[in-house]
Amino acid sequence: MEKGKNPSASRVEMTHLVLPSDANAMGSIFGGHVMGWIDMAAAMAAMRHARKNCVTVSMDELHFISPVKVGHILMLKASVNYTHKTSLEVGVKVEAEDPLTGEHCHTASAYLTFVCLDADGKPTPVLPVLPETPLEKRRFKEAADRRQLRLKVREERKKART
Repeated sequence: MEKGKNPSASRVEMTHLVLPSDANAMGSIFGGHVMGWIDMAAAMAAMRHARKNCVTVSMDELHFISPVKVGHILMLKASVNYTHKTSLEVGVKVEAEDPLTGEHCHTASAYLTFVCLDADGKPTPVLPVLPETPLEKRRFKEAADRRQLRLKVREERKKART
C-alpha cells in the first residue's frame, strides 16, 4: 500500500488559446473563464493525487496581475501542495504567452481546497503528500500555514453568525 505521493505525481499542465469568444469588449479574457480553468486544472491535480472524486471547497483570493489578450496562449500549472485527513490544497499558477513575441507574463495564482469523497459522497481519507525538493517543502509549509488561517477565519465567521 502506498504511503503517500510526491507533488510531481499530481502535476497538471493545461494550455488554452484565447479566442474572441473568451474575451470581453476590450479584447481581454473574461476572469470567469480563467477561474473555471483554474478550478479544472486544480481538480485534475487533486484527483490524480487522491485517485478518488474530489470536490472544490474553496478558492483563496484571486488577483489578476496582468491582462490576457485574444490570441495569447494561456498556460496553467497545478499540483498538490498539502494534504490533511480528507482535504488537499492545490496551487495553480497561470501564465500568458504572446505567441508573436514569445513574451511570458504571470497572470494569476490561486490556492484551492478540495475534499475527497467516497462512493457515497462522504469525506474519505487522502494519501499524504510527500514533498522532496526545497520548493515542494516550502509550498507544503506555506500551505499548512494557510490551512490554519482558513480554519481561524471559518471559526470567526461561525461566531459572528451566532
